[in-house]
Amino acid sequence: MASGKGGVGKSTIALNLALALRADGASVGLLDADFYGPDIPLMVNLKRDADLERWDVWRAGAVKLEPVERLGLKLMSVGFLLGERQSLPFNAQSLGIALQQFVGGTEWGALDYLVIDLPPGTADLQEHVARTLALSGAIVVVGPQDAAHLDAKRVVEHFQTLRVRVIGGVENMSGLVCPHCVELIDLFPPVSGERSLWSIGVAKLASLPLDPSLAGPRQNGDVPESFRTLARTVADAVNAP
Repeated sequence: MASGKGGVGKSTIALNLALALRADGASVGLLDADFYGPDIPLMVNLKRDADLERWDVWRAGAVKLEPVERLGLKLMSVGFLLGERQSLPFNAQSLGIALQQFVGGTEWGALDYLVIDLPPGTADLQEHVARTLALSGAIVVVGPQDAAHLDAKRVVEHFQTLRVRVIGGVENMSGLVCPHCVELIDLFPPVSGERSLWSIGVAKLASLPLDPSLAGPRQNGDVPESFRTLARTVADAVNAP
């Protein structure tokens, strides 16, 4: 799960896609690989104090980690090792080692899907992911603004350079459903055709309205039907021969 810029709801989409796949009976893991801004722990209502000893032991490869089980998902995040206000204690060159540890150093068990929440943009971590894992494909999340679509195109081109299949894109916050009249209210001017992500042949997997009910920490694994539909579309694409 990738995006061209932050603030488009990528982590929200990643979590709810994972929950929707789980609701259809799959065994699902969610790896929060946004090392510098790990939000998944907060979104599933988990908080951990800093544990530097545990962090150092894990970095040395001396132990394997058990994923945190929450809402029927197996979760792993750097946010489970660092305190909520603690910065990441290594530089960009260590990202590849850290990623390998999170994937190979975690007791995931048998999974049908591993959803990976990447940091926004075209950083080194995307390349490390592409080289480290046999990816089934990438999904690009975009907001309903020209700038967001423009930045998302760069991400798509980056994945193409890395020979990673782009399954499609999800436009998030595409409107707001009025709680009184149930009409969809456009929050932004429409994206011009030549600037849109779809203009370069990326399939639109879903157009999702802003949903305030998804904004706070999750207490249960319920997901809107729109995410169930998205999950089935993604599963069909991943499992296609």
